[in-house]
Amino acid sequence: MTHGSDGPEVGGRQVAEVGEPALADRCQGAVWGQFVGDAACLGSHWIYDLAELARRFPGGLQGFEAPAAGYYHAGKMPGEFTHYGDGALVMLRSVAELGRFDPADFGRRFVELFGGAYGGYLDHATRETLVHYRAFRAAQPDAPYAFQDGADDDQPATATRLVPVVIAHLADGALNEAVTAATRVCQNNGRAVAYMKCHALILRRLFQGEKLEGAVLAAGRAMEHDPAYGAELRDKIETACDSLPLEVGEVTRRFGQSCPLASSFPAAIHCAIRHDGDFAAAILATAAAGGDSAGRAALIGAWLGARHGLAGVPAAWRERLAAREEIAALTDRLVARALS
Repeated sequence: MTHGSDGPEVGGRQVAEVGEPALADRCQGAVWGQFVGDAACLGSHWIYDLAELARRFPGGLQGFEAPAAGYYHAGKMPGEFTHYGDGALVMLRSVAELGRFDPADFGRRFVELFGGAYGGYLDHATRETLVHYRAFRAAQPDAPYAFQDGADDDQPATATRLVPVVIAHLADGALNEAVTAATRVCQNNGRAVAYMKCHALILRRLFQGEKLEGAVLAAGRAMEHDPAYGAELRDKIETACDSLPLEVGEVTRRFGQSCPLASSFPAAIHCAIRHDGDFAAAILATAAAGGDSAGRAALIGAWLGARHGLAGVPAAWRERLAAREEIAALTDRLVARALS
């Protein structure tokens, strides 16, 4: 874990570091970690061939590489986000401004960004969600739309933006309902809902001060009641933890480098626990494993930020984010409202 000499920063203010991070600091770390993980993988995202990664980055990945022409995020600059991070910023704006998750508000903002002149990549979850929304509007132009008819998609879209929802509903008894609604905006899929409930449980336990491996294993056990995906989640998590002696690249290839949560979620768990305490090493390890690195990195960043607080997310990397000033202001607002 990387600590500054004056203690962790909270909303740009230095506070003394005494023992474990406070809840507010953990919440800050989770938000920033989610964004930094995504942005650090912008230039290497979705390169599956490890030989190609080596040719393109002969000195090894350092984070924040520029996307090359012809790749998914071509035209974006270092410090900007993939489509995952762009969606995460929409979520942060919505939840921070309302103080809660509202599917209609987030959905409206989401459609305005991705259904307009957005020049970045549109993943399957986004494309199909827009199709469903436009079909409803064509049939019922003036009716309210619930934004609960997203894509049949089990990839990391919601996973890369869920942190503000968990923070806002941490103490109000409506966390599961909010997580379900947040998922179904763009992923009307049972596996996605189950994995996002597990993601939320991990975050909640980390916010409560639990160690990472214990929080992950406990969340897996808590999900056993899910009749469709409980056993799958428990087995994936236990396999990830049993594989800790192995390198991140090997375990990622075993689970699968691709986007589906059954592959990306346990691969992210393995990487986060294996590199617990070293944010940069964790993000660079998952980037070097290839495939959907940005999706995994957003999860890893959120968990390590929640575990170690804001100081666990390298300050130099936070400063590289193009949206850092907006993220700082919105995160301060979100955390203050949630913990008041």
